[in-house]
Amino acid sequence: MKNIKNKLFSKEPVTIGPESGYDNYIMAIESSCDETACAIVKNGREVIANVVASQIKTHAQFGGVIPEIAAREHLDSINIVIDEAFKQAEENANLNPEDITAFAGTVGPGLVGCLLVGLNAAKTLALTYDKPFIGVNHLNAHLCGNYLDTDLKPPFMALLVSGGHTQIIDVKSYSEQNILGETIDDAVGEAYDKVARLIGLPYPGGPKLDKMAQEGNSHAFKLPEAKVDGYNFSFSGLKTAVLRLVKSFEGEEIPVKDICASFQECVSSTLLHKLKTALAHSGYKQVVIAGGVAANSEIRKKIFALENEGYKVFAPPMKYCTDNAAMVASCAYFNTNTFDDVNTEVFSRAK
Repeated sequence: MKNIKNKLFSKEPVTIGPESGYDNYIMAIESSCDETACAIVKNGREVIANVVASQIKTHAQFGGVIPEIAAREHLDSINIVIDEAFKQAEENANLNPEDITAFAGTVGPGLVGCLLVGLNAAKTLALTYDKPFIGVNHLNAHLCGNYLDTDLKPPFMALLVSGGHTQIIDVKSYSEQNILGETIDDAVGEAYDKVARLIGLPYPGGPKLDKMAQEGNSHAFKLPEAKVDGYNFSFSGLKTAVLRLVKSFEGEEIPVKDICASFQECVSSTLLHKLKTALAHSGYKQVVIAGGVAANSEIRKKIFALENEGYKVFAPPMKYCTDNAAMVASCAYFNTNTFDDVNTEVFSRAK
């Protein structure tokens, strides 16, 4: 890891990462969507403090996240989660704000208004305590959630599945990652939420669909798996197939559990097929799943079954699958090549 002087914040050169030779305490803030989160992580792996304020109940009445409301909720919660994180750090490790090595914040992708709340808070903390600031990519952070409380080291093949993204990523080192394939239309989490609405499940639909699927027959309906070249994915056709299936029961009781199970079987099998192909070509024996949809029971079951074929599988605990700041802090530790300054801007779409 480079020894870099942050011209804006740091009076002396500071080294961040495994080669620093001393303990690094990173405080990070995450606010890309509808969770306001703050965490402090030691050396990218040991969680000292972890606070998350969820907005699920607020947005449930609208059937989805309303960006303007989400941003206001972040403003209401940001100081509360920061204060609680500092409190936990003092209680758990006798740390005070001056002990923080650097401050980090998610810069994107995400909802711009939401990102600005967390990012400006992180910059303000860095200025206040005269420490380096690190801007973190939200997708990279999801991968780094697997470093928390584990001894995982690259290289490995990663499957990132979330509400906005579906990617297969070749992680060659802590700082070198190549996207081999991604969705050309709907992301996995997006497909789950849309199908959940089609069959009348309330927001957030993905987890509820997963629960219903566990009580259904996964082979009740044969749903189409899109044939897409390489490691890319497509789920819009599957969503349309479910819509037609639901309409075919007009005037009859819809077999919701069986539809959920059949949909989930199709999705998880598609993901597994592409992932196994990538693994075969790479020669890697380590597999990682990450992102909010990594909490899905059937996807986890299928990916962990790869251990029967000689692979070692990693998945974050449930609390680190969905958006959180601990993964952002870990990413800042392992992926930092430069420090950022007050001019760092947020971005809404993946770069």
